Amino acid sequence: MSEPALELVRGTLDVLILKSLVWGPLHGYAVADWIGRTSGGALLVEEGALYPALHRLERQELLAASWGLSENNRRAKYYTLTPAGRERLAADTRSWRRYAEAVAKVLGAERPEVA
Repeated sequence: MSEPALELVRGTLDVLILKSLVWGPLHGYAVADWIGRTSGGALLVEEGALYPALHRLERQELLAASWGLSENNRRAKYYTLTPAGRERLAADTRSWRRYAEAVAKVLGAERPEVA
């Protein structure tokens, strides 16, 4: 039996979206699909969270958007990282790595240190 999808920790969606666009433009469904596939199905991004996040990142000028045709010939909005988006991704990646390392240390502790 497979594990249920994990709930996204507050603040992670933006960095995941930015990362999904490193290799080129994607439409919203493809962004969510990439995150799901790359996480082995552990992370499920719902439309109700995805599209507001994409629009917010676009307003912050971290993403640029243009209309195009999807793989199945449907009109879709494609998102691309801007230079500011690449900078934010680099900064957020550093922060998340530090955070994950700190949490791993705490979870890996076998007994409390005595001060």
